[in-house]
Formats: sequence, structure tokens, C-alpha cells
Amino acid sequence: SELLARSLFACGISTVLQTSLGSRLPLVQIPSFEYLVPAMVLSSHLSPVYTRITSLQNSLPGTAMASTCPAPHCAITGSRVASLREVSGAVLVSGLVQLVLGVSGMCGWAARHCGPMVLAPSLSIIGLSTYKEAAFFCSTNWGIALLLVLLAVTFSQHLGSCRLPFCAWPQAQGGSTEPSVPTLRTFSVLLPFAGVCIVCAILSHLHIPWESLDLAVAQLSWANSTFHAPWLRIPYAGEWGWPLLTPRALAVGIAMAIGCSMNSVGCYVLCGRLLQAPRLAPHACNRGLCTEGLGSLLAGLLGTPGGTAASIANTCATGLTQAGSRPSVQVSALACVVLGMSPRLAGLLTRIPLAVHGGVLCVTYAVAVGTGISYFQYADIDSGRNIFIVGFAMFMALLVPRWLGAAPAHLATGWVPLDLLFLSLLMVPVFLTGFLSFFLENTVSG
Repeated sequence: SELLARSLFACGISTVLQTSLGSRLPLVQIPSFEYLVPAMVLSSHLSPVYTRITSLQNSLPGTAMASTCPAPHCAITGSRVASLREVSGAVLVSGLVQLVLGVSGMCGWAARHCGPMVLAPSLSIIGLSTYKEAAFFCSTNWGIALLLVLLAVTFSQHLGSCRLPFCAWPQAQGGSTEPSVPTLRTFSVLLPFAGVCIVCAILSHLHIPWESLDLAVAQLSWANSTFHAPWLRIPYAGEWGWPLLTPRALAVGIAMAIGCSMNSVGCYVLCGRLLQAPRLAPHACNRGLCTEGLGSLLAGLLGTPGGTAASIANTCATGLTQAGSRPSVQVSALACVVLGMSPRLAGLLTRIPLAVHGGVLCVTYAVAVGTGISYFQYADIDSGRNIFIVGFAMFMALLVPRWLGAAPAHLATGWVPLDLLFLSLLMVPVFLTGFLSFFLENTVSG
């Protein structure tokens, strides 16, 4: 609850900066998957070290008798705090790198050289890279997930032009008029989400077994942690200790910044495409990346394990609802700040069933895949050069993370920070697709 509240607080402030000073697109800022993968790489590297230290301490004579902590997990708690501080240090480094990329103009230069052969595979992989998480969430209850998908598709597509008569309001001169935006399409994500959550609450109240959780997930005591959290706590920097800036954190932070910057540029293009707006100018891309860097700096100082980046899911939801106003996003930013100052209210978000998360991912990320495919109309897809660029970039983006996940020890240069840098970058499909397609598009003649 505490970590989630701090993360929401940083995301709310970053969203306000993004919509008012940054790219000025209706983009919600969240901790994206591009932060999660390097953080897991760093944490998994630290865990064996702490395990060996704990085992060595337990094997020393008199250690068990001299221990002042009766619980068996107390020795691990300190290592987890140190690991979290090092991950926060990586987030802090990523914010600094993003600021440098934005101020130097590198982001705008790269966006200007991204043609259809870069955008098409990159946006498609952004959508396809989350299928494992979506399947895992949906597997807790496929019925609930499919119900949400069915309702969202019906409201946004089949009934997209439907206007509910009771939503009309009177004009100033008298009479009434229908709303200019189709009602069901505008709420095509909110109404299914709320309806399915109500169904889940009714099933739980009637003690009907409907959710099958993985053993590791079932052991998480989300409810207990929520009820023990305080109602009001304003987060401030250094409350849990300052971030640790180590060579490992520096390497992982650079990888976080590169992956999230590529994700954000794709999100800027995706948002403009879905809202049929002109393509974002290079200077606006640079400002957007600078504001994201400021948000990541704040998140790192607050001790969260993830920075802030533009949300692909919320952007795709905007494409479904066609409700792309900046004031509505700023209202959501205010809600995030309020939740960030109340860990108990923020912890209630963890009570949302995983199947609901899976259904939302299935609907929203499918839009990113389709938008990427739509960019093929601007290129000669019958060209052998273009076919190779798209196929090679997408295939390697799916292959390399699977290979390194099965055998990460094969990537060993002899220097741990460099190993973590390569592993953090090569485990992110968005980086692989963007780098390979950008390199081939701008070097292969044709």
C-alpha cells in the first residue's frame, strides 16, 4: 500500500506536468513495463548475494543465539530494503538520463527519423509484448475476463454510435439536445469495468468460488496490508532512506531510461494517430521527455521501484472512447495525488480482481497492435527490403528475451554492471524492435 501510494503520487504530479508543460497530449503517466523488467533483473541479481550472506551468518557459531529478531524473515527484511533503495537509485538515474535526452534534443531527432518501417513494428510489439501478463491475469477466471472483453467490444464497436436518450440536457434557449459524443462509446471502458467489478463483489459476498489464483499470488496478503495502512500520510523524499547510487544502479538506470524513452515516443505517435491529431513536433517530444524525467526523479527520491512514463493502456483506451481532453486527464492526475496521500485508499486498488486487469489489457493493447499495422499503408510492403526489416525486428524482439530468460548466464562479460545493462535492454521487446528497425531503416538502401 505504501509503495503504491508513493507511485501514484509521483504519477499524478508527472501527469500534470506532461499535460501542461510537456507534450500537452492527454497522456496519463504510470510506471510502465519498461521499468519493471530492469528492476526485476537488478533484484534477481541481488537476491542470491543476500541469500549467501544470510546462509553464512546462520552458519557462524553463536549467530542463532545472538540474534535479537525472533522471526525467521527479519534478516531478509533488511536486504529487501537495501535492494529497494538500489532500485530507487536506478530510477533516479533514469530520470537524469531522460532529462539529458530531452534537453539535448536527442528525442526529437530520433522521432524525426522514425518512418513507417520503424513505427509499424514498434507499435505492434508494444501491444504484443504484454500477452503473457494478460493471459496470466485472465487465467484466474476466464469467464470474468471474457465478460469484460465482450462488453467493451459491444459498447465501443457495435453500439459505438448509440446515444442514450436520458443523457440529453436542455439548451439555454429551451428544449433539449443530444450529447455530441456517443454515450456508450465514451464509457466503453468505464462501464464494463464497473459492471464486472460489481459482479465479482456479488460472487464474493455469496461465497461462490470463482477465482483460481496461482499459489504464489494466493500467498500475498493484500487485504491485511490494506487494512493496516494509515489513512493519511504525505510522502516525502528520504523517508525510507535515500536511493543507493551504485555501478549496478547506474547501468540499470541507463537501460530504464532508454527503454522508457522509446516507449514514450511510440506513445506520443500512438496518441496523435488515435485522436487524428497532427504528428507531434520534435520540440514537443523533447519537452515531454523532460517532464517524464522530472517525474522519474521525484519517484526515485520517494523510494518507489518504478519511474513515470506515458501509459500505452490509457492511450489506447482514449482511442476507444475518443475522449481526448486534457482536463479529464488532469482530473485523473488529481485523483492520483489524493490516492497517493492515503495509503489505505490506494491499497484498495489491489482488491480489483486480476481477471479484470486481464480483460482491460486484452482490449486496450489490441488497439496498439492494430495501430501499428495501419502504418504499413504508408510504405511499400511488397518490397523485399521492407519485408525483411519488419520480420527480422519483430521476430528478434520476441526471440531474444525468451532466450535470455531461459539462460541469462550465457550473457557474461566479466563486469557485472555491463552484464546488467545488456540484460536489462535485451529483455525489453520494445527496445529490440525500435533499435533494429531504426538501424535497418536508416542504413539499408531503398
